[in-house]
Amino acid sequence: MADKKLFIFTTMLITIGIICSYTLSTYTVIHLEYNNFYFVARELAISIVSILLMWMLAQLDPDKWLHPIGLTLFWGSILVMIAMPFLPASIVHEVYGAKRWIKIVGMSLAPVEFFKIGFVYFLAWSFSRKLAHHSQIGLGEEFKRFAPYAALFLLVMFLIAVVQNDLGQVVVLSLTLAFMLFFAGSSFRFFLSLIGGAIVFFLLFIAYAPHRINRILSWWASAQNTILAIFPESIAQHLRIANEEEAYQIGHSMNAIHNGGIWGTGLGNGTFKLGFLSEVHTDFVLAGIAEEFGFIGVFVVTLLFIVLLQRLFKIANRSAQTTYYLFSLGVGLLITFAFMINAYGISGLTPIKGISVPFLSYGGSAMLASSIGIGMVLMLSKKIVYEAGDKK
Repeated sequence: MADKKLFIFTTMLITIGIICSYTLSTYTVIHLEYNNFYFVARELAISIVSILLMWMLAQLDPDKWLHPIGLTLFWGSILVMIAMPFLPASIVHEVYGAKRWIKIVGMSLAPVEFFKIGFVYFLAWSFSRKLAHHSQIGLGEEFKRFAPYAALFLLVMFLIAVVQNDLGQVVVLSLTLAFMLFFAGSSFRFFLSLIGGAIVFFLLFIAYAPHRINRILSWWASAQNTILAIFPESIAQHLRIANEEEAYQIGHSMNAIHNGGIWGTGLGNGTFKLGFLSEVHTDFVLAGIAEEFGFIGVFVVTLLFIVLLQRLFKIANRSAQTTYYLFSLGVGLLITFAFMINAYGISGLTPIKGISVPFLSYGGSAMLASSIGIGMVLMLSKKIVYEAGDKK
């Protein structure tokens, strides 16, 4: 039997997302002259499909279906992302010069969201074959063994960060890759080397993009007083910048969080969603929740994510097959990093990355892809054998 608790907690988060798509989309509805139920109706429809997908996937035999579904998501998404720059505007939706969405049956889908699930499965499947059985090897040998994956990731990075101008997704994927590699059996020193190399690479990547530098400087202008307060003044004065415009969105996001206090302003009573924060029901959904439901609301949402992740990691830990173990772990890591990057961004701790909150942010692609990932874990959770005394 599939893990009922994982299904229930995911459905609870999806339900909260439906509520947020209604109460936090007020300004966008008025500004674009949409029907009051435009966003909530679409989110409800996608949510129903997502829940049904999870349930249907949970009924399948993982030994038969997990591999073809995982590789189809992986290779299918790569082919679509390669083809997107060459497709006509009638098929591909372009925003600010980036072609990230493809139009299918009256809706726009982002292939990168489905690719993330396929990428995690490909890594789980490949790591279980290539890395699971090995003796102690040197650091140089580990880098040689990692070389094909590095080449693949460079292709992925080009397709997502360069072609689609979406560095945030690459950050999530790179962190997931590094941690999966570590849990697959790589040494800790190789893991640290990989993280260090990735940081240097991303700094160089940012340095050659003026708009990314400006975004970081704008974020630092907003966050510097809080962060530099813990440093001696002799050091802080050299790190402080002046005459830099503070990040508009981060400032209003933090004000919304402050305005919510402990208990919040109440459902529908938030003010910063009224034109101060744009598209609150998407990337700034946590700030909207913080204002209308307060610290208590954010705490409940965070607790639900923690419990959901606990179920994912417990399924991973109880999986007998390495592929199942790594895939469940990878899906949990994707959700973890997406939630953390978004939460840190809206609270001003890190620059905004444009990463949505799984199950809560408005958007069909992220909802469907995350639900497929959970459904695939539900599928393989039927193979879990609990030992005597284990709590299910």
